[in-house]
Amino acid sequence: MLTRVIFNQKGGVGKSSITVNLAAISAQQGLRTLLIDLDPQANASQYVLGQHNGMTAAILADFNPSIYDFFDETANQNTPKNLLGSAIGSLLQTRSKGLQAVMHQSRFANLTVIPAHPQLNTLSHILESKHKIYKLKEALGKLTAHFDRVFIDTPPAFNFFTLSALIAADRVLIPFDCDIFSHRALLTLLENILETRQDHNETLAVEGIIVNQFQSQARLPTEIVNQLKQDQLPVLDTMLPASVFMKESHSKNLPLIHLATEHKLTQAYRQLFQEIEAK
Repeated sequence: MLTRVIFNQKGGVGKSSITVNLAAISAQQGLRTLLIDLDPQANASQYVLGQHNGMTAAILADFNPSIYDFFDETANQNTPKNLLGSAIGSLLQTRSKGLQAVMHQSRFANLTVIPAHPQLNTLSHILESKHKIYKLKEALGKLTAHFDRVFIDTPPAFNFFTLSALIAADRVLIPFDCDIFSHRALLTLLENILETRQDHNETLAVEGIIVNQFQSQARLPTEIVNQLKQDQLPVLDTMLPASVFMKESHSKNLPLIHLATEHKLTQAYRQLFQEIEAK
């Protein structure tokens, strides 16, 4: 099982779109794929689990159970302090539902989803205070026989849930829009990933920077990408073109591969998936 986390501290760079479409292609290729949404905005959950009609899309509250329930159970697990407590603790542990209890089978073959919840951030403080940062990794470790690929969408912040995802992941993909502010923030982001690798997950690898919304005819995007390459940053060869077609994909709650196989944006995502799988 290979676990990828899609992460950028800057919002609006296409994290959820990239996560969902790579996961959808993975599943379409016959790989047993799990998509985990850790962003309280739940855009990835809506994208995959929303009905195939933008006017009657599912409401966030309908995504139950969700990753919130997993972390709520994690936060409320008590540490036994005596023999009797140990026995009770062992009994309770056998009842632990884990990630399998919060999974939803999507309407797409081979694609399973663990949706987010808008109240997820309310658990951050108690999870941090109880040092539960490795619980997601441990839970995923129990699923290795059930899935081939895991894709994790993260909030646009370096917080408890993002750190949990980076600790649980094998590889990290960094969406990047060709914006001067994104360029300035990229080094800080890479420093956070490096620190996480040093302190918590020595096998974590930066798989690459995904250039999104790329306009090949515009001067500034080309200059920014060239600068990234000159700085020897791991920019992936496949760049995702800017296209209003993505908005149609969102409105219909259909990943590109299920909406228009031959569209140029769909083909770019196919090529991107092939590139990262070849690494």
